[in-house]
This record gives sequence, structure tokens and C-alpha cells, in this order.
Amino acid sequence: MSESTSTKPTPPGARSLAGLAGKYLTFKLGRQQFGVQILKVREIIGLMEVTPVPGAPENILGVLNLRGKIIPVLDLARRFGLESRADDSRSCIVVTEVRQEDRTIDMGLLVDAVSEVLTIPEADLEPRPTFGDEVDASFILGLAKSGSDVKVLVDIDRVVQSPGSSTGMPTSVEATVAV
Repeated sequence: MSESTSTKPTPPGARSLAGLAGKYLTFKLGRQQFGVQILKVREIIGLMEVTPVPGAPENILGVLNLRGKIIPVLDLARRFGLESRADDSRSCIVVTEVRQEDRTIDMGLLVDAVSEVLTIPEADLEPRPTFGDEVDASFILGLAKSGSDVKVLVDIDRVVQSPGSSTGMPTSVEATVAV
């Protein structure tokens, strides 16, 4: 007698949790904790002078010159609609590699503090919650349980490329910083 296993259908747009297990750089924005896949992180740098770009959305702080390369910098708290807090000695810029259309660009993310690199097993992952049609959670890969904490795992490519977003994020960050 063969035993059949029932599997839950995967909702449209959902990813396999097994594919999300791995290493994440975790960071704080206010009291909330987030994570981005470590393979997307190029480096972590201290605060540097950012040159504002006229006409950029309020969540784009501007650009910085990192060893001769111009990098756009996104205020991640503003992008997520969170209250920005004053920069302090723990504030930093996480330089990430972002996929835009058919190319990859470097993008700086202003965060309140970097926490740690965590290896998150599949058993500690939960699928992205459904909030209804009013909330776009497509940038959330999933949720990670870590002790009593919950970390929101973000798809940085989707965070940066949110066409039609209510936050005014352009479809191409490079269009914002083009001179």
C-alpha cells in the first residue's frame, strides 16, 4: 500500500521556503529588524557625505563617491514608510548589488545599525504574510524567526524597483541620479 503525501498548493507569486534558507545580513530600522541575502551585500561603510540630487524622491538621499564610483543612496526607513531617526555612531550604509532590468548596479542603503550575519534554516522561515490588496508586500521574501524576534527578509531588487509605488520610487534608480 502506497502512502500519499498531500502538499499545500503554493500561492501565486510565493517562493519555496527552501530556496530562502541561507545567510542574511540583518540590520535595524528603528525597532524593527530586517535581513537581506548576504550574496547581495558588497560592503558595509560608515556614514559618508551624500550629495543630494535635485528632484529625487524623498527616500533617495542622493549619491556618494565611493572610491571613484558614484553610488545612489536610499534611506530605507523612509522607503518603508518608517520614521527616520537621527544618525548616530551605529548608522551606516550597506552597499548592495541590485538587479535592474538587464544589468546590476550598486546601491547604498542607509540603515540605523547592522546587527549580524545569520544562517537561517528553512525551519525558521515563514511565508510572506498577506495583508490584502491595499498593502504591497511583494518586496518581502519571508519572515525569519530568531529567538523571540521576527526579522523581515527583503528582496532588495524589489524594494528598489517598485513601479507605481506610493512612496514615489522611480522604476529605475539610475534615472534619478542621471545628470
